[in-house]
Amino acid sequence: MEAAFFDLDKTVIAKASMVAYATPLLKAGMINRRIMAKAAWNGLVFHYLGADEERMRRFRESALRITRGWERETIAALVAETLTDVIDPIVYAEALELIREHRAAGRLVFLISASPEEIVAPLGEYLGVDRVIASRARLDDFGRYTGEVDFYAYGPYKAEAVHEVADELGLDLADCYAYSDSVTDLPLLRTVGHPFVVNPDRDLARVAKAEDWPVLLFRHGVPLRERVALPPPSRLAMGAAVAGGVAAGVVVGWWIVTRRPEWGARLRRPGAS
Repeated sequence: MEAAFFDLDKTVIAKASMVAYATPLLKAGMINRRIMAKAAWNGLVFHYLGADEERMRRFRESALRITRGWERETIAALVAETLTDVIDPIVYAEALELIREHRAAGRLVFLISASPEEIVAPLGEYLGVDRVIASRARLDDFGRYTGEVDFYAYGPYKAEAVHEVADELGLDLADCYAYSDSVTDLPLLRTVGHPFVVNPDRDLARVAKAEDWPVLLFRHGVPLRERVALPPPSRLAMGAAVAGGVAAGVVVGWWIVTRRPEWGARLRRPGAS
């Protein structure tokens, strides 16, 4: 059995899925403008200095402290009410076509993202993927976020999750595909036999050139609701509620890592297996 693993932000959609949630959280009174300003500053730091492991760790812990005591049901309801507008963003037409090609070829399709399950699970349902792998937060006995993470789908942890799924489903990873824009996903890309880089950041572009990996440039973004038949609100609410629930306050900075694509990269398509 074969599968294709797609990173989400800047690979399937044209912007970070989480950034837009700062505004709904602000309107709900769960964060303030000072926090948003701090997140914007950290985004600039990441853009110019990079998002190394230590910098990401400090930022993640700082962001998670904001969420301590939030109720998961409240966050799930916020996501359910605003998902269509917030994640209207822009889905790359090229990514959607690739997903369809893989499914037509009989491969399982996964979204794998450091973003929270609240967002990734409903979006995966819209896109028609088979499964999602996303970050999950720890909850106390009352269903409130503790400010800790049970699973962080980032860097090497993505690769570990893929190996677990491969063992579970009997996937031959040598025949599987993976797509990402970020050098932090090198462990994921090196796990499969067919790695593809999409609108790569500078470091990943250098690795792709050295490894002779195919580079894809996705440019044609279209609103999600114009490309996919969205489920009715009842299904949307259910999808948000059953998602495991990572600390959604991380939207104010955890994943604000702006990455610049290498415009000179060439476009290739995956070969038929």
